[in-house]
Amino acid sequence: MIKIILRRVLPPIFILVVFIGLAGLLMSTQEAPEQKADEVPVPIVDVTTVTQQTVSLNLPSYGVVTPKNKTQLVTEVQGRMLAISDSFVAGGVVKRGDKLAEIEPSDYEADLMQAQASLAQAKALLEEEVARGEVAKNDWQGYDGGMPPELGLRLPQLKKEQANVKFAEAAMARAQRNLERTIIRAPFDGIIKARNVDLGQYVSLGTNLGELYDTRVAEIRLPLANGELAYLESVDNPDTEVTLSAQLAGRTVSWTGKIIRSEGVIDAENRMVYLVAEIKDPYLRDNKQEGELPLKYGSFVTAVIKGRTVDGIVKLPRHIVRDGQVAVVTADNTLEMRNVNVVRTDIENVYIKDSLIDGERISLTNINNMATGQLVKVIGEDALPESSNEDADDTPTLVAVGDQ
Repeated sequence: MIKIILRRVLPPIFILVVFIGLAGLLMSTQEAPEQKADEVPVPIVDVTTVTQQTVSLNLPSYGVVTPKNKTQLVTEVQGRMLAISDSFVAGGVVKRGDKLAEIEPSDYEADLMQAQASLAQAKALLEEEVARGEVAKNDWQGYDGGMPPELGLRLPQLKKEQANVKFAEAAMARAQRNLERTIIRAPFDGIIKARNVDLGQYVSLGTNLGELYDTRVAEIRLPLANGELAYLESVDNPDTEVTLSAQLAGRTVSWTGKIIRSEGVIDAENRMVYLVAEIKDPYLRDNKQEGELPLKYGSFVTAVIKGRTVDGIVKLPRHIVRDGQVAVVTADNTLEMRNVNVVRTDIENVYIKDSLIDGERISLTNINNMATGQLVKVIGEDALPESSNEDADDTPTLVAVGDQ
């Protein structure tokens, strides 16, 4: 019985002891793993070289093209519309003095004839009174009682007839003007905005016949923030150029104009100041060259106002300036986070003055947590500077970093 028990128990114990011994032997001969230093990635950046230049601090704006002069064509006499010109339609182009419409003139022709007759009668009576005065003067020549009375010389009657002649002349002039006013003429070169009457329609005094826009000069009101006025050569007299552009006929068309005045007040609703630009001959009626397109009223245009010219300006892409700082890459390829003086910012660029020197390199690549002294690798350079390779075991790994 004891032999049977020993035969069953001893083999497993023996096997366990052998395995424990082998395990101890393996553990005693094990080598420690090689320790390596943590690799620090060095970001790769793209750079641009600083170049100072003289630039105009142009100001962007926008506006709608309107005529400098526009007028409502109204009647100064009444009557029935006898004729309407073919050019008196919406979009019709007319010149100064062109006949647009005519009111039935027969009544005014009759009034003129009556005024002419009244004037002739008044002149005849004046001549008759002058003759009577000469007779009266002769009759009083032998009077020795002093100066003869004015009534005796018929001087009051003469003045009355002279006044009647002037009254008749004024009436004839009024009748002549009324007859001329039966013809509606264009007061200046322009384009018809609208026509409100038709042939045969009866019109009274002050009836609005239509609206005429002057095509000689166009104006555009351009809003600017109050602070942007500092970039103009003169705030009180902003006499400067402006370039306007708009999409016409499927392409971008530009025109050159001039800022002629400032409206001089700040708009209470949007806190903007408005400059007024002027464009001569927007419809190209005086001088049109091949390929040119007119600047039509009602067009929405973008404007670039020529600003003050400044020397020593560095222009950089807007995205690389963060919190008023740029990353300067020094000669040993380390970063210097430098505060810069931004004098102007537009949609794409910033304009910096008195902060950067010609030849300095600015990082175009944005890296998270940029800090002064951070080591970088510049795209296009073969190796890091020698000062950063003194210990080969500590050479960091280069890792390309894109814009963040």
